[in-house]
Amino acid sequence: MGAGKTIMDEAAIRRALTRIAHEILERNKGVQDLVLVGIKTRGVFLAKRLAERIKQIEGLPVPIGELDIRPYRDDRYEKDKVPAVNKTDMPEVNGKTVVLVDDVLYTGRTVRAAMDALVDLGRPRYIQLAVLIDRGHRELPIRPDFVGKNVPTAKNESVSVSLTEVDAEQDKVCIFPF
Repeated sequence: MGAGKTIMDEAAIRRALTRIAHEILERNKGVQDLVLVGIKTRGVFLAKRLAERIKQIEGLPVPIGELDIRPYRDDRYEKDKVPAVNKTDMPEVNGKTVVLVDDVLYTGRTVRAAMDALVDLGRPRYIQLAVLIDRGHRELPIRPDFVGKNVPTAKNESVSVSLTEVDAEQDKVCIFPF
């Protein structure tokens, strides 16, 4: 991929997630009827970290779900076939405020697919979006509610999030040229 530029280190990611946890609690006035749903793969681990911070702040656990949206990608499935939700450890979402969690928001297509999968599982009262990085270049009218860092990028750049749970290396966010 070439040489990358680190734009967030482990401490910056930790601070961003702590701030997002506080913002989620403030917007939703606590944890009642709150569910965090991580979009596989890195979104799941970020959701778990957010849930841990929320528990430290409020003293109450928050249910966490995992969502595999691959069957819902509009660039991956045939339009005449109904996708099957790959359901893993999903708490009840009916009537709940669901915060979708992902690592990088780019075109918005992943989030659109996640919302499609989520409503196939139930009818949330609200859906909110938390992302570690918002890099712009949206193709769909999707805007995050909670952002760790806005990172203006060129279309010929790639943003890479490394998390210890997935990548076996220290937490960091880097920008790479294509």
